[in-house]
Amino acid sequence: MSDNKQKPTIWTKIHIDPIMMFFLLTLLGYSFFVLWSASGQDPAMMERKIGQTAIGMVVMLTMAQIPPRVYENWAPYLYIFSVILLILVDVYGQISKGAQRWLDLGFVRFQPSEIAKIAVPLMVARYINRDSCPPSLRNTGIALVLIFFPTLLVAAQPDLGTSILVAASGLFILFFSRNELATDSGCRRRPVSLYSDTLVLPDA
Repeated sequence: MSDNKQKPTIWTKIHIDPIMMFFLLTLLGYSFFVLWSASGQDPAMMERKIGQTAIGMVVMLTMAQIPPRVYENWAPYLYIFSVILLILVDVYGQISKGAQRWLDLGFVRFQPSEIAKIAVPLMVARYINRDSCPPSLRNTGIALVLIFFPTLLVAAQPDLGTSILVAASGLFILFFSRNELATDSGCRRRPVSLYSDTLVLPDA
């Protein structure tokens, strides 16, 4: 008998969704075009942006090889870490252009709100995954607290744009966990894997 198992594609082997990658590369190409026009065709700026993009792509491909279960296990620690950093920013952060968004550690200066964009949806997905699907009203309320506590910390900087993104990332997971499209068989997996699997495909 012939083997009917479909041979895994290169995309499956590297755990990347080709459709998402196509749209990602399209957006990157458009952003390069806009930057080239807005910068007055500055080669130095384009080189920096291409270099930063290349580093980002390498990081994405590397992170895609990590099983979603690892992200699920680390979600609470990342969430607590991001909340602590956001509190430190509101207390000790550097003020730039009227906003207290930056945390200077001496050897690096960064915005903890960027970590919250990842930590919040991962934590919401981790919490919802422990419940029946759709989540109960009580657990939905707790998930909303998990979303809006760091959101308010970011908004207090003030950084309205980033706070909206942080809230939206968590609400996106919550919406799909309560959506009727989440079938009984796949409901428990959907919330926890929806965010971490955006560009990651499971092992073949």
